[in-house]
Amino acid sequence: QVQLVESGGGLVQTGGSLKLSCAASGRTLSMTAMGWFRQAPGKERQFVAAIMLRGGSTSYADFVKGRFTISRDNAANTVFLQMNSLKTEDTGVYYCAATKASTGNYDYWGQGTQVTVSS
Repeated sequence: QVQLVESGGGLVQTGGSLKLSCAASGRTLSMTAMGWFRQAPGKERQFVAAIMLRGGSTSYADFVKGRFTISRDNAANTVFLQMNSLKTEDTGVYYCAATKASTGNYDYWGQGTQVTVSS
C-alpha cells in the first residue's frame, strides 16, 4: 500500500500563491505517476495536474495552464503543486493521488488539503 499526505493548503487572497506538497510512503516503487485533483463545494472532483515519476513529463488541466506548476522530488517521494495567480474559483479541497503500476489507475489517494481563495 501507499500512503499520501498533503500539506500546504490555506487561505490566500486573489492573485496570491500557495505551494502544496504531497509526501508518499509505503510501497512507493509501485507508483508510476502522481497527480493533483480538486473538488469545489457542490461540484465533482476534477483533474488539475499530473507528473510521471520516471521521465518527469507533466500534464495540466486547461484552467491552470500558465498558473500552476507540478514538480517532484523522487528522492523524497514528494510531489509539489506551485499555484500562482490564484482565483476564487480555485477554491476547493485539493487531493494528491498516485497511479498504481499494475492498473494504471489513480488507486492511491490522500485525505486532501483545503485551499480557499478570497476576493
